[in-house]
Amino acid sequence: MAPLRFSANLSWLFPELPGLPARVRAAGSSGFEAVEVAWPYAEPPEALARAARQAGLRLVLINTPPGAPRAGRAGGCRGAGRIHLMAGRVPRGADRIAVKAEMEAVFLENLRHAAGVLAQEDLVGLLEPINTRITDPQYFLDTPQQAAAILQKVGRPNLQLQMDIFHWQIMDGNLTGNIREFLPIVGHVQVAQVPGRGEPSSPGELNFPYLFQLLEDEGYKGFVGCEYQPRGDTVEGLSWLRSYWDRRGHPEAGQ
Repeated sequence: MAPLRFSANLSWLFPELPGLPARVRAAGSSGFEAVEVAWPYAEPPEALARAARQAGLRLVLINTPPGAPRAGRAGGCRGAGRIHLMAGRVPRGADRIAVKAEMEAVFLENLRHAAGVLAQEDLVGLLEPINTRITDPQYFLDTPQQAAAILQKVGRPNLQLQMDIFHWQIMDGNLTGNIREFLPIVGHVQVAQVPGRGEPSSPGELNFPYLFQLLEDEGYKGFVGCEYQPRGDTVEGLSWLRSYWDRRGHPEAGQ
């Protein structure tokens, strides 16, 4: 079984460093082979791509900017192959059940259009359920079951599921069953401990050595994004990853 590949989410990791290029270099020095970033639009996408290339890293994921059609251009950066297509929010005061059908119809139409645009750039769009209990109470897409049903309705091969284990645990639990059921349509995984959203090794509900082994056993080939809030210095907090690399014979082990 092949070891998992990890990407550093630069919107979360290395907050002690100013600017994305510096964080890219830090990720490379820490042994990552890839980076991802939620919203890289404060800087020219070419600068981010250049920094990643110079550090020998792949840029594997970005988010769509709210209300702006820049995802296609930014996704064209060298190495970026996946874009998180964010859903909308249920209006405050509205009944989620009452507006679900209307919101889903609009979302489906937008996803079909986005799939066509992304296909022209050879890009993959990702749908990520985000928990509505802690992170965003108004977010429309909040469970893996809902996202999988929408993907089936859209029926586009370049749209996949983004599995953020932090959100999935909060909303639905049953991680072993859900991973086994939905992994065939998962294009990207993200990790953080629950409930504090710290390093996988921080105190919390989740047994990450077990989950990493499960992903390996189920044949996951994509990247695992480190989207968590470091409790201290980012590099010191990567001891969990160095331990994983050590067990799997990674060349960065022990550094």
